[in-house]
Amino acid sequence: MLISALCFAVMGVFSKLLSQNLSSLEVVFFRNLIGVALIYISVVKSPLKSVGGKPFLLFLRGFIGFLALLAFFYNIANIPLANAMIFSQTSPIFTAMFAYIFLKERIGSIGWMAILVGFFGLILFVKPDIGFSKTDLLGIFSGLGGGLAYTSIRELKKYYDTRSIVLSFMIVGSAGPLFLMLLAEIYQNQSLDFMLSPFVMPTKFDILYIAGMGFFATIAQVYMTKSYGVSKAGIVAPVSYANIPFSMLFGWFLGDVFPDGIAFIGIFLIIFAGVLISKSK
Repeated sequence: MLISALCFAVMGVFSKLLSQNLSSLEVVFFRNLIGVALIYISVVKSPLKSVGGKPFLLFLRGFIGFLALLAFFYNIANIPLANAMIFSQTSPIFTAMFAYIFLKERIGSIGWMAILVGFFGLILFVKPDIGFSKTDLLGIFSGLGGGLAYTSIRELKKYYDTRSIVLSFMIVGSAGPLFLMLLAEIYQNQSLDFMLSPFVMPTKFDILYIAGMGFFATIAQVYMTKSYGVSKAGIVAPVSYANIPFSMLFGWFLGDVFPDGIAFIGIFLIIFAGVLISKSK
């Protein structure tokens, strides 16, 4: 999981470098296109084994995951790398809530305390003195959307091969940006720049960044999957928060500023809440 966290942070670096020339929408497109190719190779070698029967839920998982990814990559391009990662790390808090609402799972007193602590930490991190900024709202949605997508996986795993679930997300995440980039050719709105941007031909350096982003994202996914396969989630999940200090360090090299004292307290509370939730049954 530590290797996975490091690779996710490196993926964020390549994404941020790529965003200097390409829109975040296009970055999402290439990120998912690489994923589709890799999953396709896996399927050719070992065919999918799925019962099926939940196509709408499968599409919904892909669609919500795609929107959350759009928000996440837009923030990587526009705010410090660590901040974008911290927003996405709020997903366990939302996952616990959605599991309670939709799957009727018990949370318990510790779980509810963790959720309250997590939301309080999020408020300290954002510090909405005069309202939420665009990146604040998108960051919160990246965590919320991720939580909703992860909750749907709990149900989908009863009917579909894991690769089917990932592939649905990757296909929607490739087709969606393609449609939105075509739409941006005839309609543009600056307030919707996170989802409406015309296609820009990548340069030679961009192609290297795309390859690096795809490679490290794949390594991160593989090692994350391996870690959950050999140990309990309550032990492994807290280690995933290591991508926050990794992202802070890499972001510093890219010129990002460190969060202030109050924001650091918020970060600590978000991590503490996530660890509490992962430790609970």
